Amino acid sequence: MKVWETELFGRKLVIEHGKMAKQAHGSVLLRYGKSAILITATASKEAKEGVDFLPLTVEFQEKFYAIGRIPGGFVKREGRPSEEAILSSRLIDRPIRPLFPKDFHNDIQVIVTALSMDNDDSIETWGITGASFALNVSPIPFEGMVAGVRLGYVDGEFIVFPTQEELKRSRMDIVVAGTKEAITMVEGEALEVSEEEMVKALMFAHDAIKQIVEFQEKVISEFNIEKWEVVPPEIPEGFVEDFEKLIDNEELKKRILVKGKKDRDEALGSYEKELLERFQSEYVEKWDNETYEANKKFLKEAFDDAIKKLMRKMIIEENTRADGRKIDEIRPITCEVGLFEKTHGSALFTRGETQSLGVVTLGQPFDVQIIDTVFEEGEKRFMLHYNFPPYSTGEVKGLRLSRREIGHGHLAERALKNLLPSEEEFPYIIRVVSEILESNGSSSMATVCSGSLALMDAGVPMPKHIAGVAMGLIFEDDKFVVLTDILGMEDHLGDMDFKVTGTRDGITAFQMDVKVAGVNEEVLTEALNRAKKARLHILDIMYNTIPEPRKELSPYAPLIKTTTIPLDKISEVIGPGGRVIKGIGKDYDVEVSIDDETGLTKVSGTDLKKIEEAINYIQNIIKEVKAGEAFDGKVVRIENYGLFVEILPGKQGLLHISNLGKDAKEAIKGFKIGDVIKVEVISIDDSGKIQLKKFGEPTAPRRNNNNRRHYEKKPEEKND
Repeated sequence: MKVWETELFGRKLVIEHGKMAKQAHGSVLLRYGKSAILITATASKEAKEGVDFLPLTVEFQEKFYAIGRIPGGFVKREGRPSEEAILSSRLIDRPIRPLFPKDFHNDIQVIVTALSMDNDDSIETWGITGASFALNVSPIPFEGMVAGVRLGYVDGEFIVFPTQEELKRSRMDIVVAGTKEAITMVEGEALEVSEEEMVKALMFAHDAIKQIVEFQEKVISEFNIEKWEVVPPEIPEGFVEDFEKLIDNEELKKRILVKGKKDRDEALGSYEKELLERFQSEYVEKWDNETYEANKKFLKEAFDDAIKKLMRKMIIEENTRADGRKIDEIRPITCEVGLFEKTHGSALFTRGETQSLGVVTLGQPFDVQIIDTVFEEGEKRFMLHYNFPPYSTGEVKGLRLSRREIGHGHLAERALKNLLPSEEEFPYIIRVVSEILESNGSSSMATVCSGSLALMDAGVPMPKHIAGVAMGLIFEDDKFVVLTDILGMEDHLGDMDFKVTGTRDGITAFQMDVKVAGVNEEVLTEALNRAKKARLHILDIMYNTIPEPRKELSPYAPLIKTTTIPLDKISEVIGPGGRVIKGIGKDYDVEVSIDDETGLTKVSGTDLKKIEEAINYIQNIIKEVKAGEAFDGKVVRIENYGLFVEILPGKQGLLHISNLGKDAKEAIKGFKIGDVIKVEVISIDDSGKIQLKKFGEPTAPRRNNNNRRHYEKKPEEKND
């Protein structure tokens, strides 16, 4: 076993190799601060038959023992991965995926297992660096070293791997990954930071990444790993070249410029079919049918490459895009709100051939989502769910929630959540669902727009609209072109997918995936400034559609009112065994929930009058009684010496016979349980006992205790 350690960003980083999981092709144990993860990398020895993509899977395994807890629920073992674990898996996958050789098609599995976990250490981010270590010490072909950092922005200072306490005060929470040469991935959220601040943050993060990569290089230099050879496919010499001779770039360009995704795909598909048929007929003598069938997939790859090269050339040399737009032009946008009767809020956002239906549902306190993961334990009052049905791209597939849908929904949720009203201002649980009805590029950004519109349509008091746009990049021969509002084709064939969301005043969320090196400060600055210009254009259209939140909620939304209870009074409202709070719910037909930490109390139901009566009842329970106050009290007990009168819920006082006025003994006989009598508080003693008098009657003189007779116990009584 070998161990390497260094001090980075205020905590110790330790890499151990040769002790655990030695049968994996590559494995390391990474410790940072109080946290530890085991990262393993394995791959099949043979390439997958008929596969022309990289069959890589990354799994982040959350183990509750890592935080000293037993899983909740009936089955006391970890089950399906939580959304946080899935998002962590995607976070690790995205920066390592581009670093595998193009022709490597073996099954690859990277597993990151959390063995000890402190959220201050952001151990899921260290999974990126750990995966790079494990792959580099394995025989699996992997080209380069990558690392990831988490960045905060507190009081004008950037902090690498901030603590949870620092993140609460941070204007930014982003994860940045990259190599020594360039940034390759960004994911995160911000509190309306400027484009200049974001660029500075990325450059600062890249400097931190370089430090980690330098340590990685030092460790890996001590290994002498023989990597598996990547054997490029054998193609008969001249086979692809003969096919490429048949491609007419002018005809191909004409097909690329066909308007509409479906029509363009059909035009390109028919041209590909035509070329394959010509190839078969014109080269039938040179390439027999058996050779053709065995190698036909390479002709399809050659056709796709021809489209990619021509499309990129058109953009770089002619500033011409597939749909005829200028490089900074946004597709036509339409917005609608209030589409449905029974939903609490709805909006349809359409940009070109991408369309998102956003629907808002306002829930009661019991609709809150319970979070129980190794990352977080608690409640979540805002949820955004993104659905991508197959019909949105004209396909037939099974309906199954994918990791991509979870990731896109998470990005849109981060874009919107920081501008939501507080629970005190708006006590509802909020759920936004985005149904992608059409897709041709940037459906996650359409989700942000439809979500913002639908929230305002629902009457959620959002201070501003939030919009998003996806940017692209084409790099050719040291030239680059930034594209605004990219199509699906431009995303697939371009070099960068760069998503930015924000208000008119700054950025709220950010995601970037880069396929090439060379994305420097100049490129990032231009991309962010172009994104701002596009975002402002989209926001203008959104504000024209609905400029502010509706003043009234949907008549179908639940009714909720709030009050705040002093923390030392919460037990009085709950009562022994919950008897008081349950009684309130039953008597007024409402739901009552109390936050133990803040005292914020929500009362929800369908009848506003009953809700207000329940709140009044609660306020009376916690009200402090003062001498001199008058109440209409209810007689709850009758004794010879006086009446016990309930003046507030749970608060009784003694109306002594001496304070009932003239003919008190006869008056007592006239009372029965439940009668109402107006009383005034005389005093409250140290134990909380309340003395009352009949309202309007003078207070009876206090008796002198010194005149009381004392009973002297006999000696034997004293010993009892």
